[in-house]
Amino acid sequence: MKDNPIIVGLDIGTTKITTVIGEVAPNGTVDIIGEGSVPSEGMKRGAVVNLERATHAIRQSVQKAERVSGVRVENVFVSVAGNHAKAITSHGLAAIRRNQEITQADVDRSIENARAVPLDPNLEIIHTLPQEYVVDGQEGIKNPVGMHGVRLEVDVHIVAGTAGPLLNLRRCVQEAGVKVEGFVLHALASGLATLEAAEQAQTVIVIDMGGGTTDVGVFKRGNLAHSACIPLGGEHVTADLAHLLKLPHEEAENVKRKYGAAVPELADPDLTLEITTASGSTHAISAFELSRIIKPRLAEIFGMIRDEIDQALGPAELVAQGVVLTGGASLLRGTSELARDRFRLPVRPGRPRGIGGLTEIVSGPAHSGGVGLVLYGIGQDGKVPLSVFRDQPDTQAVPAKKGEGRPTPPAEAPPAPPVQAPPVAAAPKKEKPEKAGGSLMDRVRGIFKDWL
Repeated sequence: MKDNPIIVGLDIGTTKITTVIGEVAPNGTVDIIGEGSVPSEGMKRGAVVNLERATHAIRQSVQKAERVSGVRVENVFVSVAGNHAKAITSHGLAAIRRNQEITQADVDRSIENARAVPLDPNLEIIHTLPQEYVVDGQEGIKNPVGMHGVRLEVDVHIVAGTAGPLLNLRRCVQEAGVKVEGFVLHALASGLATLEAAEQAQTVIVIDMGGGTTDVGVFKRGNLAHSACIPLGGEHVTADLAHLLKLPHEEAENVKRKYGAAVPELADPDLTLEITTASGSTHAISAFELSRIIKPRLAEIFGMIRDEIDQALGPAELVAQGVVLTGGASLLRGTSELARDRFRLPVRPGRPRGIGGLTEIVSGPAHSGGVGLVLYGIGQDGKVPLSVFRDQPDTQAVPAKKGEGRPTPPAEAPPAPPVQAPPVAAAPKKEKPEKAGGSLMDRVRGIFKDWL
């Protein structure tokens, strides 16, 4: 662990920038003492598109966390997401002299040999994450130091980012007045924050649903074994609603959060919304039809994730034992049910655990990335610190059962995100207004004919 007990994570997303300040106790436990979240500016799908606006938003987020904690932030671990991050798995080998114990130098040599793979010169290595070691054909070894053998092998998950986007990100952070202590893949950070103790012995798919992107990490026995980024997120669902219902973006977001569902069958069958468009005209739409607009985009996101895993590792239901859903966009009602249907695996919501301090603020899925950055900073080895499992109950996803429509809900629901009241009125549906709703419904059904 580092000498400095203060570790800061800076989670830079498309819709939100969050700074999380953690204090590490002598026994390794982590207390969150500062948090600052502001709307993101100058970012798109994990990359900087406006240096000045991104710098301003980062500075605001850091200053907000500093005011809460009373601590001056100097160094931060920064999340990296987007398609510019590439990942490969490489194999390394080191010969050991006969009758000699394997030393740390031998382990380092095997990892260095795995790193010696041809990479695009425009790529900068972010992580070199060892998986399991093999000694003389014996697999499943976590730490080979002290063992005897003549052949040491290791598979290493190498994560690299395109130099240009990383330089732009580093420049924004530095101009905001802080130093980049390290870049951390967003999928890795989310997994460090949300994986439970029992899942450390399994293969689990962690899906972090953000605003502009969805980050995917496949963790095998606690190690990141595969990662990917899907260029779609919750903002695309909002954009669909804004386009089809002719609403301003902010109002479409509020309608989605308050009345939307990922599965139409979970929508309130007796709820009808009166939608006032930007032009002043009024339409009626049922909550069921609203959810029919939302479902295709989320189904597309899960379908792309499923295709990515199937192509890289094999059928998801055969590779993994469960799915952990996290990120702000995963809060939409019915998202877990839709994911369970697509992956045919047990699905549970993922929230940061094993932390103290401002838990009422950072315990929701939207803070998984920021808290994970702090946990990464404790050891900087890509593994969950053992201290976060102390006095924590082992919880697992409830297996899907035949005829069961919904998974067991979490013990404590996350706090509802603050939303401003949209200019829509919701009332129990007494009699469906055919004139008000008919034309809009016909248009929606026509546009989504191929999807639905």
